[in-house]
Amino acid sequence: MVKAKTTTEDTSHGKKARSSGVTLRDVARFAGVSSATVSRMMNTPEIVSDELRARITAAINHLGWVPHAAARALATQRTGTIGAVFPTVSNEHFATAIQELQDALEAAGYTLLLGCSQYDIHREYNQVRNMLERGIDAIVLVGESHHPDLYPLLSQRQVPFVNSFTFRSDSENPCVGIDNHKAFFNFTTYLLGLGHRRFAMLSQTADSNDRALARREGVRDALAEHGLGIIAAHMVEGFWGVRVGRDLFSKVMSTPQPPSVIICGNGSFAIGAMLEAMQHGYEIPKNLSIVSFDDFEIMSELPIPITTVGVPSAEIGRTAAKMILTELSGNEHATSIECEAQIIIRASSGPPPRTRNTR
Repeated sequence: MVKAKTTTEDTSHGKKARSSGVTLRDVARFAGVSSATVSRMMNTPEIVSDELRARITAAINHLGWVPHAAARALATQRTGTIGAVFPTVSNEHFATAIQELQDALEAAGYTLLLGCSQYDIHREYNQVRNMLERGIDAIVLVGESHHPDLYPLLSQRQVPFVNSFTFRSDSENPCVGIDNHKAFFNFTTYLLGLGHRRFAMLSQTADSNDRALARREGVRDALAEHGLGIIAAHMVEGFWGVRVGRDLFSKVMSTPQPPSVIICGNGSFAIGAMLEAMQHGYEIPKNLSIVSFDDFEIMSELPIPITTVGVPSAEIGRTAAKMILTELSGNEHATSIECEAQIIIRASSGPPPRTRNTR
């Protein structure tokens, strides 16, 4: 009996089947080089001549060879995969940073594996564990506050990491981002300079968000330096979302002595606050100033553009990638890098309303 010969053609559908039987040796034979040369080209292409790279690449493309990740990992002790866990991808700045991070890592030959924690440190920890089981070479995190077992786990596995969207000069861990405390201290100082004395803050819940806590403390410290503070009814918090921003705005504006300026801890709160203010007929900034963190694109397109602290998210993503690649090079350790926050002045902020003189 003659055995049927397996081909790469699916004659019933006119499509090629997967050429799963192609090996590194087949590529080497087709290119007329040794298997060791093909391996060198895949692992360290910079040491192989342009002519050889072209021949081997042509052979790979012709044969449809895909290197086996597990076998490559055994040979190099690397999987070529970098993990990243972000709180959410619905935040415009996180999405921008992820795109830049992926582009930079891809250019260096790495694949990005992404997880979203929804600001849940337990979920973040489990996602990191799952990524470690899949052999990631390094990981990018957001913020400094994580599950208490996370740092020991990464240390035990000797997996490099970078904390992004945060910076402290005395941090024990490599980080890249803005100094959230300093950014809001300076922002509040600017508003004090306009004459504001009655402040409210719509703060994101800080239980698992060290950046939100740092912004809140930046506001408080700047006010304390001028002998001022925020009354309890004017310091309110919520998780996330435009609807939450609207509700928090209504809450602080219903107090006996409403504020002259509202500082929003994130962009969605600011958008919600502005929509609620416009619906109820507040003249912004004549009656009330509304300012924010984040610089979402829509903020400059609203009928009353919002004054905000801008975050260089693209720079943070690119820099995080560079720091991870530095760590993986084995030649040196990455040093923390501070990115500068920028106060962007728009129509939503101005001096406080003048009080009428009584006689």
